[in-house]
Amino acid sequence: MYRPSTLAMILAGGRVDELGVLTHYRPKSAVPFGGFSRVIDFPLSNLLHSGIERIAILSQYRSYSLINHIGTGAAWDMIGRNRGISILPPFKDYDNPHWYRGSADAVYQNLDYMQYYGPSLILVLSGDHIYQMDYRKMIRYHDAQDADLTAAFIEVAPESASRFGVAQIEEGDEEGGRMLSYEEKPAEPKGRWASLTVFCFRPSVLFDVLKKNQQSTSYEFGRDIIPMMMREKYNVHGYKFRGYWGYTKTIDEYWQTSMDLLGPAPKIDQEAWGIRTNLGHRNIADRQPVMIGGQGSLDNSIAYNGCIIEGTVRNSILFPGVHVLAGAEVNDSVLFFDNIVHPGTRLNRVVSDVNTVYNQDVWIGSPDGGEHARVSVIGWNNNVPKGFRIGSGCTVGPRIAAESWPLKNLNDGEELR
Repeated sequence: MYRPSTLAMILAGGRVDELGVLTHYRPKSAVPFGGFSRVIDFPLSNLLHSGIERIAILSQYRSYSLINHIGTGAAWDMIGRNRGISILPPFKDYDNPHWYRGSADAVYQNLDYMQYYGPSLILVLSGDHIYQMDYRKMIRYHDAQDADLTAAFIEVAPESASRFGVAQIEEGDEEGGRMLSYEEKPAEPKGRWASLTVFCFRPSVLFDVLKKNQQSTSYEFGRDIIPMMMREKYNVHGYKFRGYWGYTKTIDEYWQTSMDLLGPAPKIDQEAWGIRTNLGHRNIADRQPVMIGGQGSLDNSIAYNGCIIEGTVRNSILFPGVHVLAGAEVNDSVLFFDNIVHPGTRLNRVVSDVNTVYNQDVWIGSPDGGEHARVSVIGWNNNVPKGFRIGSGCTVGPRIAAESWPLKNLNDGEELR
């Protein structure tokens, strides 16, 4: 009987403090992106187009929105006798008293799942990056090198390398090379290749190093597993990825990656990339087509089903159900599902979570915009009072009660939680 030769394990369970209120009620992988999809849709679509049909998603933090989004897996054609998506939450039993303690520990705790399927290769990847990649090319390179581990890397500028796991890769081959050194977020990087958190493992080796790692006090692939394998002289290679990679760890990075969807030649082309999503989630498929009123305008922007645009929208991304009324302006912003923007309101460089209402004459962000203006983020289910002013770089938490809004405005960089 046919059984998939590659098993994919997606690390999708965490949140990051830098994304603030956007991950207050959801893991980073479930954050909306691109006007209709979620961040996890990018690795899932990559797996679909790479022909990898058996997938496990390791989720720990506030998993409901992710579970609801994945559904049966039908959106990514993952229903069949030998294909499917399994969501593996953390658990405790007689032998294991811990929740997932890190990326490596999350995979270790599901050894029985991996051994049950008996794959010839295990692909471990992050569920929270924006990129298009045919994993089959990396797998072919991995097999050709008879590697124990092949990790994907992208070349970055030296001044930003310290934020990532950084490797030196042997020169001479455009596809990749033996990994000469690896450091996790070094103060003074030796290399220029940043980790994408995409790993191809020989299963027997993965099981071995995960078991050894249980004797440690840290349980991360970048910080622990790769350095261990380098020290113990495993056959470790780096695969050089040459395409676009969107890092969305902070609000500013999320905003910039979103802006890469726009323009005459966008860096991210979701249609060309073949991005799939669950159109039943939040009833995307059942909403009416976009409506643009007689006074409405949509300039260098993206809007999806259920949007009603009667005001002015420039350089922005609107998710389904956003309503911009006549006399309102939305500039350089990302508005999640079902936001309402009333007349006289001006939004400049705003990322707004779902179900938020901006009443009449609200102003957010720097009045004159500009490329150095900071991004303000507004949590979900808010009702911003009429005439309220919020500066640039501000944060408003979710569901602020009516009586909790201050009488004064929020100055640049202030928070309301």
